[in-house]
Amino acid sequence: MRCFPPPLWCTSLVVFLSVTGALAADPYVFFDWTVSYLSASPLGTRQQVIGINGQFPGPILNVTTNWNVVMNVKNNLDEPLLLTWNGIQHRKNSWQDGVLGTNCPIPSGWNWTYEFQVKDQIGSFFYFPSTNFQRASGGYGGIIVNNRAIIPVPFALPDGDVTLFISDWYTKSHKKLRKDVESKNGLRPPDGIVINGFGPFASNGSPFGTINVEPGRTYRFRVHNSGIATSLNFRIQNHNLLLVETEGSYTIQQNYTNMDIHVGQSFSFLVTMDQSGSNDYYIVASPRFATSIKASGVAVLRYSNSQGPASGPLPDPPIELDTFFSMNQARSLRLNLSSGAARPNPQGSFKYGQITVTDVYVIVNRPPEMIEGRLRATLNGISYLPPATPLKLAQQYNISGVYKLDFPKRPMNRHPRVDTSVINGTFKGFVEIIFQNSDTTVKSYHLDGYAFFVVGMDFGLWTENSRSTYNKGDAVARSTTQVFPGAWTAVLVSLDNAGMWNLRIDNLASWYLGQELYLSVVNPEIDIDSSENSVPKNSIYCGRLSPLQKDQAQRVNFSGSQRSIFVTSRGILLALFAILVSSLAR
Repeated sequence: MRCFPPPLWCTSLVVFLSVTGALAADPYVFFDWTVSYLSASPLGTRQQVIGINGQFPGPILNVTTNWNVVMNVKNNLDEPLLLTWNGIQHRKNSWQDGVLGTNCPIPSGWNWTYEFQVKDQIGSFFYFPSTNFQRASGGYGGIIVNNRAIIPVPFALPDGDVTLFISDWYTKSHKKLRKDVESKNGLRPPDGIVINGFGPFASNGSPFGTINVEPGRTYRFRVHNSGIATSLNFRIQNHNLLLVETEGSYTIQQNYTNMDIHVGQSFSFLVTMDQSGSNDYYIVASPRFATSIKASGVAVLRYSNSQGPASGPLPDPPIELDTFFSMNQARSLRLNLSSGAARPNPQGSFKYGQITVTDVYVIVNRPPEMIEGRLRATLNGISYLPPATPLKLAQQYNISGVYKLDFPKRPMNRHPRVDTSVINGTFKGFVEIIFQNSDTTVKSYHLDGYAFFVVGMDFGLWTENSRSTYNKGDAVARSTTQVFPGAWTAVLVSLDNAGMWNLRIDNLASWYLGQELYLSVVNPEIDIDSSENSVPKNSIYCGRLSPLQKDQAQRVNFSGSQRSIFVTSRGILLALFAILVSSLAR
């Protein structure tokens, strides 16, 4: 980032832009990121990984509610790239979502500038590459959206902030892995588990990841499962995990000795350093429901007064195949109804349990099968085929034949097929979605552009009577939820964010083989304050719109919206003038 932590002039600029109504109510922050291959040894053997600005995992995007982010991304990979901002809602701006339904990928050697606002959000999220199976090689990093100063946090401010990425890991490249997924061999078990890119191989000289802390202090641990296939159990030896937030929602604060974190999920815990510190302590991420994976990921929690290395056995995980434990733990998560989050009103002020449902979708995933001569995976019998022209661009330019607004509300009694089928969502509708898992592994469903209320989950088949078990009062709101094998999960979501939004299974092999779809939400109102952002002036064009594409040298690097030009040119001059006046007044 060009000014974070900010020097004096940058601080003055941000403050000036924040308090001057003539310019903008919310500050802009600017980043330059280069995505490239690096050499690293996550499991003790040198291999190629994807890093950002020379870092693996990538840098943390640390911003505050309502800030405007201008992110210039240079693609130094040898194949096209998109970054998606997992959990960031992009209000009225699905153009910045970074998935193939809304963006043409950034060609190798090109740059593209994302411009979005973290509008009315707080919490812990992460970004990653969304195309070509690249996430299996890294390219991910953390997103922290802090509360504005006027909105209190529902706990004492911690003494430090720690971001951890727990992940399954493969020594094969993402290019070889995607070929495996396309074949009948499928995705094999991972080679190990890593924490922040380090594996547990101290015995052969490779380092542990180490988190340095001070005794008696409390730290906020933001833990993300950035892996591609494996549910993981997270725990810290001899320390309690006080859950306070998950994916943008403050939760009822409960202590856990361990937490199952499924693919794509993010949690925040407060951890107090209340041990003697006579030695280090193990931080552990171990596989769940995967008996073929023997090794756990291990890092070290090191007190400043530590007298020696961590010792003893690793802290015990839950019983390996006990999905009932994991489901009951998931059901225990509750929304903190009395706290504010991005706004001062309590999180419980939206009475979701009292709103009439306008549409119901029962979405069933099945194991991969051969369809039209290729291995594919389906949702409601349809395997999604990404068109050459992104859906959002096709919608903007009224190009027919790219997709169909006909995704079925329930599985159809017909042969599975490959298609580009989209849900026709009703703007400001209230939708119930039931995910039914007919596969043998845990699946994580993610919805871009929204947070949904996870109101119920259970084993067996969902029926109309299952609604009697729903939590209609304080269900947690998040963007990713697990669905256990042979079980269902139900969510409720208010479609108040116009755009073209991706709904997918975050397990990468399932996503790659077609278990995704898009939700089109069009605002029919004329009110300009409620309409979507227009197509970015720096948009990349592909498919049937390729004739509109300019050469890289002719393209506008930034979005070129009047507001951003105003802030970044005239705004800077006015800010520098204000600083000069302030200096002369001293």
